[in-house]
Amino acid sequence: MAIDINEDNLKHGLLGLVMALVEIIRDSLKHQARERMKSGILADKEMERLGRALMELDIAIEEIKEEQGITESVKGVRDGLDEIVDSVVDRLLNPERWAEEADQ
Repeated sequence: MAIDINEDNLKHGLLGLVMALVEIIRDSLKHQARERMKSGILADKEMERLGRALMELDIAIEEIKEEQGITESVKGVRDGLDEIVDSVVDRLLNPERWAEEADQ
């Protein structure tokens, strides 16, 4: 049985996944930047440069998503990943509830 693969759907799906990962990395970089700013280890010029770089990254990511028409694909991937992470965290925080549900 042959599988019919739509090239556009494949492109949007893969590009959506890649951009979702780029957004996750960007979010992690922002978190690290905030922590460094709070710690006081960055000079004013370093904070300015870091803030500017993160803003430029935000703009570049949004431009790519718009140009490629993958904004909704990226949102779908992010939503799916958020659900998975929420489930894993819930299982870690409430193991007894999950054990009870598994027994049923």
